Amino acid sequence: MKQLSKEDEFAIVRQVLNGNKGAYRLLVNQYERYVFSAVLPIVGVQHAEDIAQEAFLNAFYKLEQFTFQSKFGTWLYRIAVNAAISFRRKQKFHSVSTDDVQINATVNNQQQIQLTEQQLYIQEAFKHMSEDDVTLLTLFYLDEMSLNEIAEIVELEMNNVKVKLYRARKRMAEQLQTILKEEAVNLY
Repeated sequence: MKQLSKEDEFAIVRQVLNGNKGAYRLLVNQYERYVFSAVLPIVGVQHAEDIAQEAFLNAFYKLEQFTFQSKFGTWLYRIAVNAAISFRRKQKFHSVSTDDVQINATVNNQQQIQLTEQQLYIQEAFKHMSEDDVTLLTLFYLDEMSLNEIAEIVELEMNNVKVKLYRARKRMAEQLQTILKEEAVNLY
């Protein structure tokens, strides 16, 4: 699908606000992967689709609050991340057991195995970190957003985002060190 311009998004939002509810589907199509990838690190695989749908519904019902100052995607992303954080606060976050992961060990998928292991370690570290840290790390590293975009989404000054991101990286490194030490001990 062709990337919508900011003006195209604004036109679609206006159509929806003027009664053409079906036009909202264009925005959903544009951002469904984006929203899913935003909530995935926060809530995990088994809940990401439900939370993404909830975010789209929330955005639809709050559409009259859209101010046309930023891209629709930025506004939607904030709603999605907030929905994921709310869900995480309400639920005990369950990690994926490595026993449930089926691995077909072949030479061709060794990289995939390494990637799966890395993802499991990152998910485990995220479980022990604050929602703010997880959000910043996700926005910057997984969604590859600029500091300006992140500042707009989390409603902070860019300098504050830089400092918080630096601290979040340090906490992530500490968590990964702890996890990997535990893994090394479990090997013996």
